[in-house]
Amino acid sequence: MVCIPPFCYVFSLPKSVGILSPLLCLLCYPSVLLLSPYPTGDIQGETLVDIGSGPTLYQVLSGCEVFSHVVLTDFLDVNRQELRRWLAGEEGDFDWAPYLQHVCQLEGRSPSAWREKAARLRSVVSDVLPIDVHQASPLAEGTLPPSGADCLVSSFCLESVSPDLPCFTQALRHIGSLLRPGGCLLLIGALGETYYMGGPGVRIPVVPLDETQVCASLRASGYLLIQLCVYRLPADMKVGVDDVTGIFYAKVKKVAG
Repeated sequence: MVCIPPFCYVFSLPKSVGILSPLLCLLCYPSVLLLSPYPTGDIQGETLVDIGSGPTLYQVLSGCEVFSHVVLTDFLDVNRQELRRWLAGEEGDFDWAPYLQHVCQLEGRSPSAWREKAARLRSVVSDVLPIDVHQASPLAEGTLPPSGADCLVSSFCLESVSPDLPCFTQALRHIGSLLRPGGCLLLIGALGETYYMGGPGVRIPVVPLDETQVCASLRASGYLLIQLCVYRLPADMKVGVDDVTGIFYAKVKKVAG
């Protein structure tokens, strides 16, 4: 049996979530909480890799201030194309301005700094790459520095692309091969979720996780757990597209050797 560590605590949203709804605030706030350099961030380095970006950017809106090279990845080409459109300054399917403004506010900056943050993000994203977390080498050889990335972030990816808990654990091990010894992984995921709706009539299965399973999988995959935060979704934040009961935010380090 794996015990939940004493540094696992219930996460609370700030009293004011500004211009975004509480549900969308959940997407932005964890990366600020765990990664932001404002004012006490302890994660440093050159290269940040986002594992399973999808067509979204919220997960690196604070990381782009810390790292000089950010690599976005996704299995689907359609998602990679959407990311490239935004990076090129073209009109895409999403308006990221409200998210940029909100993250600036959470970082203690003026929301009006969002254009500066957008320019910073565009300047530090060095590539948008295909990835397969179920392969022992998830990225093509030579795409990262020989020593590995300094930090990985992955949001709501591994549990939604794995058929069962052993595959989830194996995917954690696979992405660890991209990380230098002592580097950090920031893992954000769903608790208790068995499915989400990918569209009308499209029900996509998810591995249902609890805190104990998350801790056990991380330990079995060669990570040292530094911090685990849990947010329990109240009834009014359950929008009917999934059956998620909570969200976890884990900060871990890859064990050397």
